[in-house]
Amino acid sequence: MHLPRQLGPLHDLPDTPQAYDAVLADVTEQALARLTPEGSLEHPDCADDIGDTSLGITSLLALAWQRGKDPRLPEAVRRSLAFHLRERVYRDDNPGYPNLRVRDSGLPYARYVLEAGAHPIGDWPSTVWALLQAVNLLDALDTADGGALAGDGQRAELLEVARGYWSWLTEATFFNPQEAGNQAIGCVVGGLMLARHLPGAEGERVRSRALELYDGKIRAHRVADRGALLPPEHGGAYDNNYGPISLSFLAQAHRISGEDVFAEDGDALARYLDARLTNGGFDNGGPRYSEQHSAFESVLGLRYFGARIGSDLGRYRGDSRWARHAVKPDGGVDGHFAWMLVWQIQDTTPWHREPSAGAARHQLRAGTVSVAFDDRMTPAVIEAAGTYLLPAAVDRQHGFGPVVDGFLLCRPMGEVRVRDVRADGLTAKLVTKPVVGRDHVLRHVRSLYVTDGSTLWTTVAVERLDGSPYLLAGLPYAEDDGDRVRRTAHAPVSSAGTLRLTHPEATGAEHFDARAELTQEQAAFALAEDPRGYGNPDQGWAHLVRSSALEAGPVADAPDDLHVFAVRYGTEEPSGVSVAWTPDGLAVATDAFTAVLGPDDAHAEPQLTLRAAVSR
Repeated sequence: MHLPRQLGPLHDLPDTPQAYDAVLADVTEQALARLTPEGSLEHPDCADDIGDTSLGITSLLALAWQRGKDPRLPEAVRRSLAFHLRERVYRDDNPGYPNLRVRDSGLPYARYVLEAGAHPIGDWPSTVWALLQAVNLLDALDTADGGALAGDGQRAELLEVARGYWSWLTEATFFNPQEAGNQAIGCVVGGLMLARHLPGAEGERVRSRALELYDGKIRAHRVADRGALLPPEHGGAYDNNYGPISLSFLAQAHRISGEDVFAEDGDALARYLDARLTNGGFDNGGPRYSEQHSAFESVLGLRYFGARIGSDLGRYRGDSRWARHAVKPDGGVDGHFAWMLVWQIQDTTPWHREPSAGAARHQLRAGTVSVAFDDRMTPAVIEAAGTYLLPAAVDRQHGFGPVVDGFLLCRPMGEVRVRDVRADGLTAKLVTKPVVGRDHVLRHVRSLYVTDGSTLWTTVAVERLDGSPYLLAGLPYAEDDGDRVRRTAHAPVSSAGTLRLTHPEATGAEHFDARAELTQEQAAFALAEDPRGYGNPDQGWAHLVRSSALEAGPVADAPDDLHVFAVRYGTEEPSGVSVAWTPDGLAVATDAFTAVLGPDDAHAEPQLTLRAAVSR
């Protein structure tokens, strides 16, 4: 089976003006065929996320008019705008909405579901989306030829509704009630764009309020992960769906305001995303959607900030079913999030297609090999030969590392040290981690990762352990299959010691068998505390008891005082490894390289020297 949303890299989508004109031409034909006598442009099957959708397509038609002057479009814009203003602007409180600060304010808002009280919790983001559709349309109406699209009366009414949306979001309700960074930053963008359409003093007040909200309600509550401070997303730091969407909002905020804070925070989020993203664009984990990637909603941010930080963020595998705009299952256009298509058409930043040249603490990447490390500097995803391995689980413990008597030695008890080295076409990272076992003895686990760009050698050394230790070496999970990612229970791996692939004997959601047709996200939601779509799959996955796992035995001829494990990812061909103490430190030699793990320097930092084998 294939993962449903891990599809092609987003930078593979054509983004020339001609390509975008073709997209708008398709939207135009669908919209004109769909336009009802009442003026609705909503998809017939749209039920939720509906309050902004007709207006979103209206804004796309306005953009298409600006670029091509299709004579059919002005009437469609006027009729569909009239429909939204007449039928989709609500002023009575939605029964059951829990986040009001002012009752019966009479301010306009948009509904997530049209039926009163049906699902009111979604009204806050739906109103943000409606505000963004409105300001995009106002931008089009306020151009030199915008008067052909709508008269002064319609424009004035739309501006008044947009004012009301902003007031409802920032005065009548609690701000960002779902603790969703993408929604909150989107609201700030709406305020910044609205301010440009308001008279002087009022516009400045709205702009100042938007910046104040960003600083006090979003920036002040950032969440730390992997050395970065990130906008919080549904209780976590980053989400595969919403994180790149937040990046797009930060790009738009910087484009329209010029405020350095949006560029700085976008750079930080972009570098974080770059470090966690595999070379092949696969990513995994998040507080809302573990594997459900966004697509056109992410393009602006990935392209804009990829250029700023000098890295190929466009390798991110998006959901190509939403490659250009939101669609329903039948493939028909949906106006949801239409502003992102407008903005990415307006922005002409080219894709940066080369990897970042600098080393990143939480990433090792070269050629077709990558390792993304978590906050504890334990691999979160290992990629080699187009195969992706996740941390395995044993007795409720998750990670990569030595296991002795059922205890996984990967949780640091002290500072984790990292040394990056590049030499002779090789890229290496040494991670030194103090750990404590059940015997309360402090040991130092030294994990060396070396790649030539096609395979990955991992050597782990730790003070001699009792019993029969082994290395928990990962959960084979997925592999590239053209533009798709396919579930797998196998990975090309070899070991200098014994190697076995084990599977849980018990059944149930808390025992993940890689041979089953089950995604990590499905299993994680089954273990989460709340229903799918509301629970935290990362938190649910943390309840996993056991998983399929690669287990590697120790190297036979290691020094007497050490247990050493040596695994090579990306090939099943045996690879000899020798480990010995030398006057310069612990030497690890393979047929491809020799690495010496030297004594700590004057700052207690580990030393690493690396050279290619002479035979290379």
